Amino acid sequence: MRVVHNPAASRFEAEVEGRLCRADYRMDGDTMLVVHTEVAPILEGQGIAGELVREVFAHAQREGLKVAPMCSYVRAWARRHPEVAGLLAAGW
Repeated sequence: MRVVHNPAASRFEAEVEGRLCRADYRMDGDTMLVVHTEVAPILEGQGIAGELVREVFAHAQREGLKVAPMCSYVRAWARRHPEVAGLLAAGW
């Protein structure tokens, strides 16, 4: 699976079995507010959302950005991956 950053749509996306999977964000200064992740129900449980979120944090690290996990999935993922704690915006 290939995750790509689509800055024009403010999202990270992957096409899996012909379905678009995505992690949407908004920018607030140097902070990415990740507001939504979406994976078709038929594709759930394959780690797709996790790969999308992993790429969000990798992008943030490369670009010197912080991440505000507004989406409950992203918050849960970040709790399970303490290595990204330094990329979280203040208060998260």
